[in-house]
Amino acid sequence: MRQLRLAKDAMDRDWAEPELDLGAVAAHAGYSRYHFLRAFKEAYGETPGQYLTHRRIERAEEMLRSADLSVTEICHLVGFSSLGTFSARFKARTGLTPSEYRVKHVGRGAALIPGCYAMLWAGGFPTATLKKRRAARPAYGDEREATSASTSSDRSAES
Repeated sequence: MRQLRLAKDAMDRDWAEPELDLGAVAAHAGYSRYHFLRAFKEAYGETPGQYLTHRRIERAEEMLRSADLSVTEICHLVGFSSLGTFSARFKARTGLTPSEYRVKHVGRGAALIPGCYAMLWAGGFPTATLKKRRAARPAYGDEREATSASTSSDRSAES
């Protein structure tokens, strides 16, 4: 159960990463992809993909209510790479399209946060933050590649 919690924590932390897939999350738990899928569903009642989609939709709902960003910008900020998929999943979860949801939940006198502030708070678009994060620390499994690459470059420099 501890390994499953580690993987669930990784999904809660990195929910906006478009590259977060079943293999990456299973690696956090130390399980194979299919064993992890079965164990996660048994423990939490939904698949890791369903859980991650729900987390992303929750964040999108929050942004639609509070930030002056386009639906496309929110789609990419919460980790979806396809606007069509985002809209379909959003409607399946909430019963409304993202635009309908915004109209229904905004306009009660509350001003939206300007998009530039919302983007700053969210860390910008995922592609920009991914480059920064990857430069700051290697991803899971990349430590060995970075070590072997630096060792081979050190050897070639000595020659």
